[in-house]
Amino acid sequence: MHAKITGALALAAALALTLDTTAADEVTDQMDAAKASYEAGELRAAAETLSSAVETIRAQITAGLLTLFPPPFDGWTADEAQSQSGGLASMLTGTQLSRRYVREDGAEVNLTLMADSPMMPMLTMAISMPFMMQANENLETYSLKGERGMLEHTPGSQTYKVTLMVGNRLLVQGEGSGLADPGPVEQYLQALDLVAIQNALAD
Repeated sequence: MHAKITGALALAAALALTLDTTAADEVTDQMDAAKASYEAGELRAAAETLSSAVETIRAQITAGLLTLFPPPFDGWTADEAQSQSGGLASMLTGTQLSRRYVREDGAEVNLTLMADSPMMPMLTMAISMPFMMQANENLETYSLKGERGMLEHTPGSQTYKVTLMVGNRLLVQGEGSGLADPGPVEQYLQALDLVAIQNALAD
């Protein structure tokens, strides 16, 4: 038991070195409190405090990932980037990050990044077997920046959805509404640094 807790404290300490000063102070304070509780024999309190330190570190990691979304283009505004990970959501979609962009005329583009998504095998199968995609007249194969994927558009509608596979773990989606063509979706996808995103989510 002692080895497990001290090992966890060492891991948290190493991760804390990668955080900004304010967050690192919070983490080290929690670690000190966990150590004090452990030495006092208060094992439950030590475990709970250590868990809080780990959650603080995870929050900082997620905050760093959210900065990977591009800023809004001229004539557009953007919501704060959002994250969804852990619990049932994580089981269904993996780690999911998203940001919504709105143009002056009300058109929207939503970017979503999903790591370790259960959708990956299904998408891989659809792309590798064109006849599956041909069964849906609203789908067509698509590629961007050398990454394979699909474009979904219902004729006569103003919605476009691009889904890309990036490496073995990452799904990138761009979905637009109120659009005359998929151009804005493609422009926002082009603005993503896919290499940086893949490296960050792989850490």
